[in-house]
Amino acid sequence: MKRLLALAACMLLLGARDPILVPEISQHEVQVRQGFTGADLLLFGAILSPEGSRAAQDYDIVVVLEGPVQSIVLREKQKIAGMWINADSMEFRSAPSYFAVASSRPIEKIVDDKTAAIYELGLQWLQLSPIGVIDPKEQRRFSAGLVDLMRREGFYREDQGAVKISGQVLYQARMSLPSSVQIGTYTAETFAIRNGKVVASAITRVEVTKQGFERFVTVTAEEHGLIYGLFAVLVSVGMGWIAGRLFALV
Repeated sequence: MKRLLALAACMLLLGARDPILVPEISQHEVQVRQGFTGADLLLFGAILSPEGSRAAQDYDIVVVLEGPVQSIVLREKQKIAGMWINADSMEFRSAPSYFAVASSRPIEKIVDDKTAAIYELGLQWLQLSPIGVIDPKEQRRFSAGLVDLMRREGFYREDQGAVKISGQVLYQARMSLPSSVQIGTYTAETFAIRNGKVVASAITRVEVTKQGFERFVTVTAEEHGLIYGLFAVLVSVGMGWIAGRLFALV
């Protein structure tokens, strides 16, 4: 009898072990060339038991795709005497250039606010760090303004219900990169959640690179600033001269 109880306890412990996520992405490199109009990424994978078989329980899946961080200065405009001028401003030292969240259900039905904030599972829980000592109320106002601006420009996205789970094993979600996407390494982190707790996570990455003439311009600007400046001046002068000749012939 004791052996049976011990075996049953072991089976319960094995069944309670955390699942394993095996994430993948449709393309690990996105090449930005002339005429680039954006890219659609398929993020997919499997939810497996520690033994490599089908997971025995249901899990919610949240996928967060984050681009390279950058320093952003957000300026607030005010209308004074009929003119729009820059008023207050705030600089964020490490704001994601791209941030997208896809989930199998609405986030508020999957985790509580504390867990969502810890893992940044949504735009309202995105942690933005301003430079300097800032009043908390002003920080919240500017942070909300930055998120709204980036959302309207297509750099920040949130799609609740976009993750599809098949047979408790396979999941998939589609995310789009805009045409003006920043080059660099993008990190896709997948979270398996059950009963409001993150029980497993896994990371995959995609590189966004510039190719062709765009790459030449970028590399020249970064590594040979003087040459790039002279080239830009010559191009401007040349275009101005051609425009002048064309108007003279009309």
